[in-house]
Amino acid sequence: MHEPTIDLSALSGRSFGAVLFDNDGTLVDSIAAVEACWQQWAREYGVNPAHITNLHGQPSDVLVAGLVSADRFPAAAARIRQLELEASYPVRVLPGAVAALQATAGRNAIVTSATRALFQHRIEQTGLPAPQLAVTSDDVTRGKPDPEPYLVAASRLGYAPEECLVVEDAPAGVRAGHAAGSAVLGIDSAPDRSMQGEPLRADAVVPDLSFVRFTLHGGAIRVEVAS
Repeated sequence: MHEPTIDLSALSGRSFGAVLFDNDGTLVDSIAAVEACWQQWAREYGVNPAHITNLHGQPSDVLVAGLVSADRFPAAAARIRQLELEASYPVRVLPGAVAALQATAGRNAIVTSATRALFQHRIEQTGLPAPQLAVTSDDVTRGKPDPEPYLVAASRLGYAPEECLVVEDAPAGVRAGHAAGSAVLGIDSAPDRSMQGEPLRADAVVPDLSFVRFTLHGGAIRVEVAS
């Protein structure tokens, strides 16, 4: 199989105080569970499944609000949350995720559009190492692509957003990271591409985190091509 060419020149020589990781599609592969839940939800609420593509990386409440009338929203939003928590589809840790979290331990956060309950469920499903901090949709008033989730994470870790590297697989998340003022490393995970619907306009893009390594230099974090 042809190995992809990895170009990290946009991040070369840059040092970061902290790394802010997205979760689904970046650290864990939950796409089968996500798609199955939304397909079932669409059937139950009479929504055309074609209308629930290209929505990856945003809070479920935002997606539901755009698909059903206001009077149906409370029940519909609660239903997708229930389906996601009860989903029996396997969720796996993506290559390089554990090493990335371990290498940035004490200086990382997971910033997810999932609710805190669903995030905790993902951690329990996968055994992923707990981050220094987790920011979920329950912790913000505006989700991705708004920069608020990444601004909150940077602030709680004690860094300016410009000092942080965001790691994202979804266009909405990339836009959120850039809007916060952070550099963004994109994860172009092929199974998610059908749900994204637009290019991943990150500063640098890799297939998964096994293609990079995070190292400490003089107390700061750098990202390099894995040898």
